[in-house]
Amino acid sequence: MNIVVLAGGLSDERDVSLSSGSQIANALISRGHRVLLIDIYIGVADHENFEDAYHDLSISKYEYAVPKEEPDLELLRKKQNYQKSAIGPHVISICQSADFCFLALHGGIGENGKLQALFDIYGVAYSGSGYAGSLLAMDKGLSKQLMAANGVTTPDWIIYYAGDDTSNIPVPCVVKPNDNGSSIGVELVFSHHDLANALKNACKYSKSVLIEQMVEGREFSVGILGEEALPVIEIIPTNGFYDYNNKYQDGVATEITPAAISDELTASLQKEALKVHKILGLSGYSRIDFMVDSHLHIFCIEANTLPGMTPTSLLPKEAKAKGIDYPELCEKLIELSQ
Repeated sequence: MNIVVLAGGLSDERDVSLSSGSQIANALISRGHRVLLIDIYIGVADHENFEDAYHDLSISKYEYAVPKEEPDLELLRKKQNYQKSAIGPHVISICQSADFCFLALHGGIGENGKLQALFDIYGVAYSGSGYAGSLLAMDKGLSKQLMAANGVTTPDWIIYYAGDDTSNIPVPCVVKPNDNGSSIGVELVFSHHDLANALKNACKYSKSVLIEQMVEGREFSVGILGEEALPVIEIIPTNGFYDYNNKYQDGVATEITPAAISDELTASLQKEALKVHKILGLSGYSRIDFMVDSHLHIFCIEANTLPGMTPTSLLPKEAKAKGIDYPELCEKLIELSQ
């Protein structure tokens, strides 16, 4: 197949996306596909179709390591002469002339449903969930409303906007940008003094902020392939919080697959993951994150429609525990999107 892997963009998760995209592209090349990795924001100059772009720009191996620091998006905009469009030149026409577009995007238009809706209009086949499920999962507050309404336990929460009164907000709590990922802008808050600073920081990334009940316990994640839940993975961060650095730097967090838990808890987590996947109208694949407290109460934290595919990401590790290697996983994700 002729496959475009879309990565990068103007999301705060840009570097994670480029790492995922590089791994995906290499895996698909190893399976015999003709693959072109494109940064969705930068686009492709002077090439309007896949064949011409592939002939001049394809390489045999892609490499990208996630830096410890978050990306400097303002510098990127400056380098692109402050390009207004989130989609660079010729991206749409190249994707239209390819057989398939593998979305290695995280955050921004890659996960909020905008790109999926655009591709539906232009007839571009792509990986992962459609625009509706992507929108619902990306909005943490909205997805939690749907979970709670359908009997899925999720930590209590409120949505905060800049200037709202915070005097009655209970602490400890977790502060998160409402529509961001990779734990960017997320902080654990233990005092009202820290709360003000955390909210100010989170507002840099999102117009609305999720303030969530802090659940003390163990952290788990469950990948979904098609209609099947993968083995449960437990995440044990070194600093007590699975932040950006823990997620994308080798050796910083311990991840155990399959998780060392009872068969009963495993089954419960997998059942809840599938339920959330269906409630939000997701398709193809996803990853659902949980906290489990000392009384074995399960709390669903959020759903991810385009889970990370970097060398340290959770979904590939869960698939490997199921006997599915990385190239086979990428192939399967294409098949599930047809």
